[in-house]
Amino acid sequence: MIPNPEVPTDKAALRKQLRARRAAVSPRQRIAAGRQLARLALRHRLLARRRRIGFYMPSKNEIDILPLLRTALRIGAACYLPVVPRRALVSAGRRTLWFTRLVGKAKNLDQSHPGWSSNRYDIPEFLPRGARRVRARQLDVLFMPLLGFDSAGWRIGMGGGYYDASLAHLKGRMHWRRPHLIGVAFAVQEVASAPNDPWDVPLDGILTERAYRRARRI
Repeated sequence: MIPNPEVPTDKAALRKQLRARRAAVSPRQRIAAGRQLARLALRHRLLARRRRIGFYMPSKNEIDILPLLRTALRIGAACYLPVVPRRALVSAGRRTLWFTRLVGKAKNLDQSHPGWSSNRYDIPEFLPRGARRVRARQLDVLFMPLLGFDSAGWRIGMGGGYYDASLAHLKGRMHWRRPHLIGVAFAVQEVASAPNDPWDVPLDGILTERAYRRARRI
């Protein structure tokens, strides 16, 4: 990708610009992009029946990952969704996400089914009574939302720090990594170089409506 001199280098300004890029994608393009994610994931064998795979519920103009999630459910993959910790825990510095398994068939993504609720960010969570919770380290693959990314796998998130806290165990591990981290975004969310901090964990791959690419470690 050719560097753009007009792209801000600090995260706050860059997030603002990337939100605008993402919001500019038309409704027709969004529908087509969501379907293409599922096709590319199957083509590159990112979904497997015996794997534990983490997803997320799209919000705020994020690319529609639901066709990908429905495909994973249909082939029998164990699919998990994140649960944000309670406000009191976050205030105490505990931002680690839990993940709960989405049981049943693809039709259970209809949030009128029992077990669904909305968290304080108005994002749906699947938390039925008695649900067993797991941490990110117990997943094999994790599809992650983002605002921006670069070819080296650096991810610009929303700034909440939940994924950073949940993946802190991966820092410094060079030979064994779980989960395998795949960022999901529109192609227009790519930047030449994403600013990163010492606590950031790079992605292993990036899935957009155009292609699946492994991160190019520099």
